[in-house]
Amino acid sequence: MTFLKRSWFLWLVVLTGCATAGFHSLDSEALFGKSLNVERRADFASDEAAWFRDEIKPILDQRCVVCHACNDAPCQLKLTSPEGIMRGATPVKVYDGTRLLAAEPTRLGIDATSTSEWREKGFHPVLNERTQSPDINVQNSLMYQMLSLKKDAPQPQGVLLSDDYDLSLNREQTCPTREEFNEYAQQHPHWGMPYGLPQISESEYDTLVEWLRSGAPMSPQKSLSAGIKQQVKDWETYLNDDSLKQQLASRYMYEHLFLASLYFSDEPLFRGIEPRQRPDYFFRLVRSYTPPGLPIEIVATRRPYDDPGVKRIYYRLKPIDETIVAKTHMPYRLNDERMSWMQSLFNEPEYEVSALPSYDAATASNPFVAFHDLPVTSRYRFMLEEAEYIIRGFIKGPVCRGQVALNVIDDHFWAVFIDPDAMDSDDLSAFLKEQSNNLRLPGEAESNSGILTNWLRYSKLHGKYLDAKNQKIREAFPDGQKLNLDLIWDGDGHNPNAALTIIRHFDSSSVEKGFVGQPTKTAWVVDYTLLERIHYLLVTEFDVYGNVGHQLMTRLYMDFLRMEGEHNFLTFLPQEKRIELANYWYRDASDEVEEYLVNYEDKVITDPAIDYQTSDQKTELYGLLKNHLAGALSMRFQLANSVTPERLSTLLPINSIKGEAATLMPEISYVMVERVIGEPQVFTLMRASGHTNLTGLLYEENNRLPEEDYLTIVPGILGTYPAAIYHLPEYKLGDFVSGIRTLDSEQGYKEFADEFAIRRTDTSFWKYSDTLHSWFKKDRPLAYGVLDYARLENR
Repeated sequence: MTFLKRSWFLWLVVLTGCATAGFHSLDSEALFGKSLNVERRADFASDEAAWFRDEIKPILDQRCVVCHACNDAPCQLKLTSPEGIMRGATPVKVYDGTRLLAAEPTRLGIDATSTSEWREKGFHPVLNERTQSPDINVQNSLMYQMLSLKKDAPQPQGVLLSDDYDLSLNREQTCPTREEFNEYAQQHPHWGMPYGLPQISESEYDTLVEWLRSGAPMSPQKSLSAGIKQQVKDWETYLNDDSLKQQLASRYMYEHLFLASLYFSDEPLFRGIEPRQRPDYFFRLVRSYTPPGLPIEIVATRRPYDDPGVKRIYYRLKPIDETIVAKTHMPYRLNDERMSWMQSLFNEPEYEVSALPSYDAATASNPFVAFHDLPVTSRYRFMLEEAEYIIRGFIKGPVCRGQVALNVIDDHFWAVFIDPDAMDSDDLSAFLKEQSNNLRLPGEAESNSGILTNWLRYSKLHGKYLDAKNQKIREAFPDGQKLNLDLIWDGDGHNPNAALTIIRHFDSSSVEKGFVGQPTKTAWVVDYTLLERIHYLLVTEFDVYGNVGHQLMTRLYMDFLRMEGEHNFLTFLPQEKRIELANYWYRDASDEVEEYLVNYEDKVITDPAIDYQTSDQKTELYGLLKNHLAGALSMRFQLANSVTPERLSTLLPINSIKGEAATLMPEISYVMVERVIGEPQVFTLMRASGHTNLTGLLYEENNRLPEEDYLTIVPGILGTYPAAIYHLPEYKLGDFVSGIRTLDSEQGYKEFADEFAIRRTDTSFWKYSDTLHSWFKKDRPLAYGVLDYARLENR
């Protein structure tokens, strides 16, 4: 592959003419001209491509991408790829919960295909776009100016940053152009880059400056190997078969996999086995106007089900050519076993597809209408057997950032699933067809939505659906007969997706396999209709560029779905306990909420066919579920399986810390413990915040119950947005735990952090950051991605 030197003329040629095809299809003679000496070109490509990949990119990844990645990058400056660097910055925010009209999307690699188009959309350069010379390259480089500002005025060491630094997530954007930089530097002399973190080392600074002086040459990802190309070809051939049956199945698969980080591995599916070697390549499944064999031309619609404007589109595997970041990374394995499994779900069953569904909003936003022809059990199995990935979609997908999106879920809860073999597929299919109008989702209103009228309409529709569903339950389980744990999917004895833990960290969240942490206050039992609606509501149809009405309607509708999952769980408890827990979970809730959850528990069914032996039936049910799922439960985050008995006895008291001491701790933090022999061990320490209920839309603090806050510590790295990083020698673990247990004031936390925290001002911050990333990559090579430091506290 020919290396692309960053002359702006050449880059404009690349991005204007070839961006949708990816860098791998570029022709060297078209770029450099036939007169360029072939031998010189080869040396040029080899030397500078390796320079960027081996020396420049690692610095950008470990020092810049920790803040500048994804939609929440400051000034939308994404430094994860050459295209993101070329695009530059803009003061316009992606996450804006107040806009009255939907904004135009600015998705990298989708909504513009050239630098000039990004300039028309209001992005300004961070590199020199004028005459090329070493001096001019740095003089006109905003990136250089920001790095130099930090070097000239480094932040204070070993103390808290002053109030001059605004570290809030929703801070006002300060995104100067090169022409505005002098004024910016005068007003904010300490706001150089990395912002709010220590300056980079002298050698890193010198390397980046030399790179900028040289014209900031950049290199695309290495070309695919022959073996990988063949696997891509095989999958694209399968997904693009001409039959209507396959076209409908491929559309369904795409609308569930478009956020996945696809990779090839021969490891078996559904057994919780992660490759011990990181894949060389990850891919996105995209819709393209062009068939396999031709350069990809992405269908750039807002949503994956929007009308492409042509009769036929194709599903293609596009290499991910940017740095993988943990907060959006959702690995999904492809191999021969996966293809055979998909064929068993969608190709082998006998059913007929006489016509493909339309792309009109009312049809496309309702999966129970659009995919009615696909067998219900096949659809459910497709999601269920990778349930962690599906649930992660709304955690790491479009709504991964923002309190309004996530304050609809509890801080810590467990989820299990209805067994697909317990469903009568034909009966359920008929029921879903009958209820399809009541199962409509807010996405049909697209990205500009009203609030009050839509809320009233969808609340009535959902109420009708619950009435119909409860009637079906009464018919299927008269007097509670057969309503027992046989209805809960046991992962077929080996699939760890059978039990999940969802942990919220205020405006971010995590999903992991297994029952992680202490017994939770609430739990969900998820059936097919609930899982499908969660995915479409929060992933497929959610638009981060939508107006305030669209975003709030999504959050309000998710209230229904959360309560439905909790309601399903409560049906496995005696009636008296159901009513008691429903009232406890929704203390101080409105009459409307009581109608949706609490009052339903008084009229659903009689007691289930489970012989409870204690008065604490919820805790007993948790124990029964653990026994029922014993063959499938993941134990990765079980503390007892990862530490010595002595260390376990030291750490376990953390899991009993509640109230004020827990409240004073950050939402999520990493604890690096240096051992006398061997590598450090890393733990994740999380705070679950107590609430009277979760129905307060914008005033979550009004529902807070700090006395019910509690801490959980688990081995390994969980979550992607640390609020704090602690470092201590092994012999001080007891002091660390005692320090947390005795916290009673903010001053007390400051003294605790003085001893154990690696603050933003710590001169060794980057050394510990590198150690943390290195440990993460070695511990979980498949799950690894660059962490995000935007939420690091200044305490």
